[in-house]
Amino acid sequence: MSFLSFPPDRRHDLACLGRLAVDLYCEQFGAPLEGARSMAMYLGGSSANVAFGVARLGLRSAMISRVGDEQMGRFLLDTLEREGCDVSQVQVDPRRLTALVLLGLKDRDTFPLLFVRENCADMAIDAAGISEAFIAECRALAITGTHLSTDTTRAAASTALRHAGAHGVVRVLDIDYRPVLWGLTRPGAGENRYVPDERVSARLQEMLDSFELIVGTEEEFMIAGGVAGDLLGSLRRVRAITPAVLVLKRGPLGCCVIEDEVPGDLGALKAYPGERVRVRNVLGAGDAFLAGLLSSLLRGQDWAQATRVANACGAIVVSRHACSAAMPTPAELEHWFASPHHPDVDGDAELAHLHRVSVARPRWEELHVMAFDHRSQFLDLAREAGADEARIPALKQLLLDAATQVESRCGLQGRIGVLIDGGDYGADALAHATGRGWWVGRPVELPGSRPLRFDGTASIGSALVSWPAEQVVKCLVHYHPDDPVELRLEQEDRLLELWEATRATGNELLLEIIPPRELCPPGTEDQAVLRAVQRLYNLGIRPEWWKLAPMREAGWRALGRLLAARDPYCRGAVILGLNQPLSELAASFGDARDPVVKGFMVGRTLWARESLLWLRGELDDAGLKAAVANNFVALVEAWAARRGGARGATRA
Repeated sequence: MSFLSFPPDRRHDLACLGRLAVDLYCEQFGAPLEGARSMAMYLGGSSANVAFGVARLGLRSAMISRVGDEQMGRFLLDTLEREGCDVSQVQVDPRRLTALVLLGLKDRDTFPLLFVRENCADMAIDAAGISEAFIAECRALAITGTHLSTDTTRAAASTALRHAGAHGVVRVLDIDYRPVLWGLTRPGAGENRYVPDERVSARLQEMLDSFELIVGTEEEFMIAGGVAGDLLGSLRRVRAITPAVLVLKRGPLGCCVIEDEVPGDLGALKAYPGERVRVRNVLGAGDAFLAGLLSSLLRGQDWAQATRVANACGAIVVSRHACSAAMPTPAELEHWFASPHHPDVDGDAELAHLHRVSVARPRWEELHVMAFDHRSQFLDLAREAGADEARIPALKQLLLDAATQVESRCGLQGRIGVLIDGGDYGADALAHATGRGWWVGRPVELPGSRPLRFDGTASIGSALVSWPAEQVVKCLVHYHPDDPVELRLEQEDRLLELWEATRATGNELLLEIIPPRELCPPGTEDQAVLRAVQRLYNLGIRPEWWKLAPMREAGWRALGRLLAARDPYCRGAVILGLNQPLSELAASFGDARDPVVKGFMVGRTLWARESLLWLRGELDDAGLKAAVANNFVALVEAWAARRGGARGATRA
């Protein structure tokens, strides 16, 4: 281990000061930036990426920066907080906008980059707002070279470095050279990584002795050293200024660690091998490297261990679309090191699955869901009542209001949900339910279809693109492993199509499996469901949720064992209602002893009779909501009596 000495027992492992921006990345590979048709939005900025990555790897990170008092600023703060990063030191600018970065992915060597940072919030960080008390609670402070480029940001960085030095905080410089941000190129040349400039070199050199660890690429050390075209000469110039440990990033060649004097040739540098992978997007790879390096060093690992993790993090991120969102989790790194990996990292299905399910996400330890995603059933009720079907959207809004009452009456914050269709009947209620912190599901199946068809579209992937990420895709399929072969294969093809679509969009998937009665002799229903779940796992389909009819206790236990073996990250199962009487459904909860069963997702049992009365005009709005809420409360109480209380929704 080097002479780096991180103070122990402090509140934060790492604070990052620097760029905090929104990344807008072109989703079309092979197109110039001006040819983009759509863009994905991520948290960005080199410092923010490092803070995010370190938090994802399980350490206590914090961000020191500035955002605008607007939607993009709130997006960045929310994203960092969800990952576990402290944002208490992020200033909010009342006048300036949050910075933006636009990126294209033309080919493996061309990544047109546009920084939209004119008078932006993070470059206006106020030095007077830098808290010495906060920095004193950190073990390390990382600053990027961009924040040494203007008088305002340099003052903030200098203040933070002074506080860190006074309290023994290890100070880290990520040189992070972007010539465009130093005013050395035209605004549209953001992808240019190196322009020699004596003024920039001098400005960096004035600060080098303020750091104990300096990290950069070959070009970045050349700008720091100021000897254009001479990497060794530049490294020697840096060494003459500072005794800091120097970490030289060399992409697929790995990295070099220089703790003492710079040797006479590059071959004599202490090198740690890198990973050779197919490049998809170079942006963020260096940030991932630094996140992996610092998280390992802060855990007390030596250089061999720390650079191994750092090189792996960089290789994984360079193979993915995003920067921050592409950062690996500990589970991904465990898989990476446990098995040989192909240069086409994107083709590792297990790694992709772990990246999806092992990140921080809301945890639903218990769920009470009212389902009114039904379409044909509501139309039938309207016809039976002689009512205009145009009243159905208002009815669904009233059912949402009833669920809101139950949330308040039973204290179900973080444990309540709804299942609502997104068509003409349920669109308004679905929009009102989304964004309030509930579990929200939405169906995709054409009601009654067998073989399975998707409602309103022949291309489920293109349909899901317009869905909010928080909406869970629910699909009911009438399926049995003993279906006629052609029917079974056709349904499985549709489910595989849906599975792949949700992997692309990021929406969670709930599969509701109901085996046809004619294929389930009495007493075999549970076994049919378990065989169906097993078969879908064999196909590679691993949904986040299963929605299943009530089973006997042995059936639920068998499901728990199956999920533990095939997908330990599965959210679990919920019990569907099948329009059973309330008392019978509540009684069935007694068999759901296995913890894999998270709750219930019930529809007509709660609202069918009451909705018919409302449509007939025999029940007013208040009466409908009260009656449905009472039914819902009865099921909530039955579940609570069975489960002995609940733990709410928390973060993984």
